[in-house]
Parts: sequence; structure tokens; C-alpha cells
Amino acid sequence: MDTIFQEEVLEGWMVVDIYDIIIYSETLEDHVQYIDRVLSKCTPINMKISLKRCNFGEQELLALGHKVSVLSLAMDQNKVAELLQKPVPKNIKEMKSFLGFASYYRNHIKIFAHITSSLYNLCSKYLVFEITKERRDAYERIKHELTNTPVLILPDFEIPLKLYIDAACSQGLGAALHQRKIT
Repeated sequence: MDTIFQEEVLEGWMVVDIYDIIIYSETLEDHVQYIDRVLSKCTPINMKISLKRCNFGEQELLALGHKVSVLSLAMDQNKVAELLQKPVPKNIKEMKSFLGFASYYRNHIKIFAHITSSLYNLCSKYLVFEITKERRDAYERIKHELTNTPVLILPDFEIPLKLYIDAACSQGLGAALHQRKIT
């Protein structure tokens, strides 16, 4: 589908993910026009669209593991709940699975690389897989952070931005762009 809708994606009002399409717009009129454009491309190539799976004119939606709205990006709490039900990993495969999931939400977790470094080290084939207190604490902290993360919002370019950089630790490099909303 990437090639079929390449022009729309490049114009910046559509996202394509394998079998899913997300169309976003600033006005209802634009939204209707974009939907019409997509449908006009689907018809000649006999592309079927399941109306049961369609939502039109939504202000927020669940997509790709996130709750997406006009100005914010939050984690899908159903996905997070799945992870919280899992026991402590017992082997490298389970640890890699946990880290892969957690890493998907790394932008929501402050100092993610620092917290998870001991868990990533555990995935080495040269180490014995052993959950030490330090590693269990890191595992539990990531689970805690996943349930208490901030919602990411788009910046307001009328308000000053601050860039914080952290290169002090030996286990990674971090940077964060912050903005204090004035209410």
C-alpha cells in the first residue's frame, strides 16, 4: 500500500502501516476530500475496504500501540496491561521480548537506556542468565514507569523550549526537549 498511496503520504496527511491507513486533517472539509481521494484510488484496483474497521472524523484513536489525539501521544493502556501481567523473564528470549516491548515506549520513559542497561547486558550469550537484585529492580522500575508515564504533546512554538542533554553516565546518552505550559 505504500506505493499506492505514496503521493498522499508525502503530502503529509496520511500514514500507511501494512494494512491500515490513517488520514488526518485540520478541517472536516479536508477530511472528506482526502477520504474521497483515497476511495477513488481504491476502486480502479479493486481494493476492498472493511467498513466495520473504519472510523471517520475521530478526534482520537488507538493506532500502532498509541492513543493518538490532535495534540498528544499516549501509550495504549491495554498494551501496557498485557505487559504488566507477565512474570519476570526466565530466559534470554523472554527478556528480549520484554525489552522489545518496553523499548517501543522508550520516548515516554525518562533515562530508559540507563534503567535497562543491566537487562540488555543480561541478553549477552557470554553471560549466565541470572536475575540479580539490580536486574529485578530495573525490571520492576520499567514496569512502574510504563504505568506512570507522561503524555507526549506537540510543542507550542510561541513558548520557549529547553533542551536538556545528559552525557554524564557511562551507560548511554540522553536528551529531552522540554516546554513548560503556561496555564
